[in-house]
Amino acid sequence: MSTADRWLLPDGIEEVLPPQARGVEQLRRHLLDDFDRWGYDFVIPPALEYLDSLLTGTARDLDLQTFKVTDQLSGRLMGLSADTTPQTARIDAHSWAQEGVSRLCYCRTVFHAKAPSILAGRTPTQIGAELYGEAGAGADIEIISLMLNTLQQAGLQDLHLDIGHVGIFKAFSAKAQLSNVAEEKLFALLKVKCATDLDAWAEEYLTDPALTTAFKAIVRLQGGIEVLDQVAEKLAAVVPEVTGIIEHLKQVCQAIAARYNVPMYFDFTDLRGYNYHTGLVFAAYVPGYGDAVAQGGRYNETGAVFGRARPATGFSADLKVLAQLGRFAPTQADIVKAPAPYGQQQEQELLDLIAELRAQGTRVEVQLSGELPTNAARIELKDGQWKLIESN
Repeated sequence: MSTADRWLLPDGIEEVLPPQARGVEQLRRHLLDDFDRWGYDFVIPPALEYLDSLLTGTARDLDLQTFKVTDQLSGRLMGLSADTTPQTARIDAHSWAQEGVSRLCYCRTVFHAKAPSILAGRTPTQIGAELYGEAGAGADIEIISLMLNTLQQAGLQDLHLDIGHVGIFKAFSAKAQLSNVAEEKLFALLKVKCATDLDAWAEEYLTDPALTTAFKAIVRLQGGIEVLDQVAEKLAAVVPEVTGIIEHLKQVCQAIAARYNVPMYFDFTDLRGYNYHTGLVFAAYVPGYGDAVAQGGRYNETGAVFGRARPATGFSADLKVLAQLGRFAPTQADIVKAPAPYGQQQEQELLDLIAELRAQGTRVEVQLSGELPTNAARIELKDGQWKLIESN
């Protein structure tokens, strides 16, 4: 690399500079303080750990996203964390195995070998919260409420919520006895959402006419909360498990609607995280931004490989995206310029005044020879005393 190119960063790797970095950091502190007020304990998982811990069980979907290195001490493969959720599941199952409900939160950089979308970077600052030990609707309501509150605290406006439930297609797949090949083809078609191709898939792989009819109906049913009754009507007769799922969704969504004025959209063909999530899934969007600003869902099986399978649900977001899209207003401390104290008359008095101002929250910058002139407030020696002179 030539000297002229040494400043270049890899594709998808970004740095945050002043004053944006101040805003990101103040937003981080504000949100973590808010998580604490909701009862969530802060954890800092390691950025690097053994690969078989990072990619166990349902976390194997992260394999292609994970940077891998060899540990020079043990010879074992290690990975840079691409997602904090599996690590918090390990903490809940092993390192911090509390009885009853456990609430954990985090905020740290994660590393992606490939950016998940054209809008995303490869080093997001992942902030999120996870709730363990509660399988009922109350946990889903709390996590979605906390996510929406977090986005509002960050100053995001015009939020809308997309909701699904992977349990519906899991139950459908089991009832239809779909092969792995049939499932893979189905998931590929659902990403494109072409009804004609989905109908052709159903004719090829579904032998039960009732299941075929139900499938063709559900792939066309997306919309508001009224869709829930329609899904139950079309599918419950052939897949009875759907009845309980729909009742659970109604309970959650009615509670969310009572707390937040957020439009909700239901789509049960969005199966991102199908091999990871085990139940309700959700994502929040804002107009003008093509990716979810936060997302999450239920993942009850993750802790099993660490010896403690527990109900689990959570959400995460990229703090830098929240700072970019939100209207959170960072504060700027007052700035005072001070002469270099060393060698000055009454040196100790000057040092004491600088320390006092900094203790009060004032930003005091000691002037050096290369400083450019400013109109900021300053400290000057007046009538034998160091005094604060307000800006012009």
